[in-house]
Amino acid sequence: MMITQETLQAVAAAAPGKTAFQLREQFPGVMFTECGEDDVPARLNPVLETPGHYFFLFTNASGHCLEFTSDFASATGVVVAARADGC
Repeated sequence: MMITQETLQAVAAAAPGKTAFQLREQFPGVMFTECGEDDVPARLNPVLETPGHYFFLFTNASGHCLEFTSDFASATGVVVAARADGC
């Protein structure tokens, strides 16, 4: 499944209270990982922000490392980073 801005908006609407596993079930073909905002390097800008989360795109997830991207066309997954001041 290609990740579009519309897909990311739907993910953002569905994310509160859900785990990465539940999001994978709801959005087949999209990879998800979840973390806290402090786990993402401060130099990276989210592609979407909500009151409770920052959303980042990643591509080429191989092994244990993610490669962040802002390019929707090459993205294969979404990082859902919980905001420390949110929720």
